[in-house]
Amino acid sequence: MNALPLTSVPKHVSLLGYGGLLPFIFLALLIPFSLEYRPLFEIALVNYGAVILSFVGALHWGFAMSVQDIRAEQRSDRFIWSVIPALIAWIATLLPMPLGCLLLVIGFVVHLRQDRQLLRVMSLPVWYLPMRLRLTFVASVCLLLAALVEALHS
Repeated sequence: MNALPLTSVPKHVSLLGYGGLLPFIFLALLIPFSLEYRPLFEIALVNYGAVILSFVGALHWGFAMSVQDIRAEQRSDRFIWSVIPALIAWIATLLPMPLGCLLLVIGFVVHLRQDRQLLRVMSLPVWYLPMRLRLTFVASVCLLLAALVEALHS
């Protein structure tokens, strides 16, 4: 299927999407410079990453419920995939911080791949994948930098 004709990101979507990166960025910047509060910031970063990974997974649940012109098997695949990011995220919160961050990055990258596959079965706005790529990149870099700082200081 092709992308929907809407070519630019609606302003409110852009503000919400990119605004959602602020906790990733601020926490990743605070972690290296705060010995006293580093453990709290690390927990906050992993937990926020887990919430966001769960959120993007839930998008596929919404697509599966609302898109009319897909086969039953494709709908079932979307429902199944939609819960996997939440399971990955939950496991990430149980791991030591650097491993939790790495698992979240893997989850975000795999989910981006699922988003690309989604475009084969349903129409999405042309801005969706480029925006998801940028959001995934920034969130992943923040998680990787924080994991690196923790690995070097432990």
